[in-house]
Amino acid sequence: MKRDFAFDKINFILLAIGMIIVIIGFILMSGSGSTETQYNPDIFSTRRIVVAPIVSLIGFCSIVYAIIRKPKDEDK
Repeated sequence: MKRDFAFDKINFILLAIGMIIVIIGFILMSGSGSTETQYNPDIFSTRRIVVAPIVSLIGFCSIVYAIIRKPKDEDK
């Protein structure tokens, strides 16, 4: 008995890859912040305000692609 699922194995792999990319983007964004007594200029570094959001956006776009990707029909 064959079941027709909305996702196939490739969709789940693409979802996992997209989630890993998003997590990497959020890790790149993390770091210490400024306090009331000490200013930390690292909060405005290129890695945190340019690279990390782009990496996260790529991850979210790949997740969207994995969701809307239609599995191939294997009718023989």
